[in-house]
Amino acid sequence: MAAHKHSIRQRNVDSILLAAEKVFAEKGFAGTAMADIAEAAALPRSNVHYYFSTKAELYQAVLFGLLEVWKQDALCFELYDDPRIVLSTYIRAKMNHSWTRPHGSKVWANEIIHGAPHLGAALDDSLYGWAKLKEGKIRQWVEDGRILPVEPSGLLYMIWASTQHYADFSHQVNLLNAHQPLSEPQFERALQTVTSVILRGIGLEP
Repeated sequence: MAAHKHSIRQRNVDSILLAAEKVFAEKGFAGTAMADIAEAAALPRSNVHYYFSTKAELYQAVLFGLLEVWKQDALCFELYDDPRIVLSTYIRAKMNHSWTRPHGSKVWANEIIHGAPHLGAALDDSLYGWAKLKEGKIRQWVEDGRILPVEPSGLLYMIWASTQHYADFSHQVNLLNAHQPLSEPQFERALQTVTSVILRGIGLEP
């Protein structure tokens, strides 16, 4: 019985978080009401308030949930040592989330553009050390002569910018694609292009 209740709870929470991603992306934090999220999640508003007492609490949960997803995308830095495998895997994971969860990327971008008012100092605790570990691995590759000299933070920023572009600027991407979303083959070609340009820029073959 306890396991069943936990399953229901997790399913409801997941549904609320995904709905909130979409609504926050479309309306922004100020323009969103809890009722909007409840409608998008197809749940009574009382259910949303049961799991998240305030809109700010829910917004923070969305943001930190996204950060955890992106940290999972970067586990390849710990699992592999070959820079070509690590970066190819990381770029693919990031691009796939731009394809499958574009609203989340837009919510994150909007929060950061405005100076992270809802994340505050908690962002430092969650992001700084994590990013420095990734930079350290890239720096070691440079020192070992496995990739061309590159500023580690600049490489990470380039990956983030190019992969998340397909989510954050999806309207522009679609407009330039004859007002149509990219097809799966088109998206795969975009992924291969991003991967190829970044890897060749640091002396690796895709």
